[in-house]
Amino acid sequence: MRNFRKYDIWIDGIDFSIEIYSITGSYPSDERFGLISQMRRAAVSIPSNIAEGASRKSNLEFSRFIEIALGSSFELETQLIISLQQKYISTEVMDVLLPPLQSLQCRLNALRTTLLS
Repeated sequence: MRNFRKYDIWIDGIDFSIEIYSITGSYPSDERFGLISQMRRAAVSIPSNIAEGASRKSNLEFSRFIEIALGSSFELETQLIISLQQKYISTEVMDVLLPPLQSLQCRLNALRTTLLS
């Protein structure tokens, strides 16, 4: 069994989730059951799926959970774009959040490719 705690992308996913919780804390309260909830779930889904996938026996099964984590990261990127357009976050905040998220996306894709080869 793989130890998910040793995967840098899992660690970075946890850190990014914490950042999303912090950022969304300043969103309008009427977004509590909308964008805030969606963003937090998508963010938590990234490291959660890495952890769950690591428990699977085959690389094919693990890669499927990595694919789900990747999908959640793109969902979160979309929600950040909406947040920017709604002026819930500034361009400066977006410029801080986007590079680590895109790095996670690239690394998740690379891991998925490695698992399938």
